[in-house]
Amino acid sequence: MRRKTTLPPDGLTGRARRARVEPMAVRPLRDGRYVVETDGGTYVVDVEARTCTCPDNAIRHARCKHLRRVAIEITTGLVPPPGRRRATCAVCGDETFVPMDASGPQLCHEHEHHAGDLVHDRETGSLLVATRALHTRADETQTEVGRLVSEFESNTEYGDHEPVFEAVYLDSLPADAGLSKLGSLHTYRFPASRLQRVERGFVGTRSLSEYLAHA
Repeated sequence: MRRKTTLPPDGLTGRARRARVEPMAVRPLRDGRYVVETDGGTYVVDVEARTCTCPDNAIRHARCKHLRRVAIEITTGLVPPPGRRRATCAVCGDETFVPMDASGPQLCHEHEHHAGDLVHDRETGSLLVATRALHTRADETQTEVGRLVSEFESNTEYGDHEPVFEAVYLDSLPADAGLSKLGSLHTYRFPASRLQRVERGFVGTRSLSEYLAHA
């Protein structure tokens, strides 16, 4: 349970000020709503529907201090937005927010890869393009030769608990490669932190020939 906290007033007045300076504890619910505990009572806020069970909103239809406080805490990252939950990044250990139904090891924005991202292999220096996330751990994911990703000597410096990504070597991509073609190419599997992002959305924003022309 979170304890009640206050926020700096920031020179505001009225409800906007009360939303910050009055002690409140905001707790997300699994259905996307939030419980707000105050010294005067406990209320349920639905930020998407813009409703709160307090009299100020329920009777006067005002954007009450509880709605404002929840919006502030979502914006500043103190609580997850609707439909997301807290998780720990498998690479750096920082807190991140992931979809409510996400399973397996999770990653923060800094260490996540998406299909089409240009990545650098920390071990070999090669450039690859990520094709998909498997959402399984390196110590439970087999490669095409029947060995676990974590068992390869080149992966011993990376966490066995990290999620695995498939990627294709850049020099094997056709010049007109697009996202739809990535799934048909021969891929290799890597622990997440072995791949360092170079450019987000590389495939789909420009062609390989354009990249090579400016490399």
